[in-house]
Amino acid sequence: MEIIGYIASLVIGISLGLIGGGGSILTVPVLVYLFGVEPVLATSYSLFIVGLSSLVGVIPKYKQGLVNLKTALIFGIPAIAAVFATRKFIVPVIPKQVFTLGDFIITKSILMMVLFAILMVAASVSMIRDKKKKAAAENGAQKFNYPMILLEGAVVGVLTGLVGAGGGFLIIPALVLLSNLPMKQAVGTSLLIIAAKSLIGFTGDVYQYTMDWKLLLTVSAIAVAGIFIGDALSKKIDGTKLKKGFGWFVLVMGIYIIVKELFFPGGGGH
Repeated sequence: MEIIGYIASLVIGISLGLIGGGGSILTVPVLVYLFGVEPVLATSYSLFIVGLSSLVGVIPKYKQGLVNLKTALIFGIPAIAAVFATRKFIVPVIPKQVFTLGDFIITKSILMMVLFAILMVAASVSMIRDKKKKAAAENGAQKFNYPMILLEGAVVGVLTGLVGAGGGFLIIPALVLLSNLPMKQAVGTSLLIIAAKSLIGFTGDVYQYTMDWKLLLTVSAIAVAGIFIGDALSKKIDGTKLKKGFGWFVLVMGIYIIVKELFFPGGGGH
């Protein structure tokens, strides 16, 4: 299982390098089902792995002039604050047993994984149908819808804090629609926002959990290697087709997790 886990870690990086997102949605399932990490801890590990990979991934984008620092700041500040607060104050107070439905007990672990799977399904839908946004955003001067950007930043921050996903699939459309960024610039800027909020969110956890640094650094290193492969491949492969294919894969994974957690609880990582 571990070998499959390491291969999957490479895929996480490749997808971040290729389509600027999506990879983070696989990190938690990989940690839980392939490495046997407890789900709440997996969301914490995911913040570190995704944050570090995105930080490395943003360097070539920045050199190509595809990172808009002003947008990253406006969107990033509420997102970072929300992520940190969620990890520090909200996640620790969620009870071990959240509620019961008849004989079925919804535990904190099951809640985290189901929340995550719902997010995966939403992400996959946005990856599969992604036509109109590009055309609309490529032209026109940059204009900021400040209240919406601040609100969306905070919402993405809370979601990131709860489930440990980078939220690139939420950030990229938001940047395109709310601040009129061209698609490629939105991808680069999104990586910077993901890196900052994930790593700062992770610092809210460092003192609360015992970290397996060996596993954490190994998976991160493999994901970072994947980013470089993905970046190289992105010059040769049509991103739209790839994004669609990846979207279908994420959709299947999301449905699998919902079915597994609700009907066959007690497996991997619990």
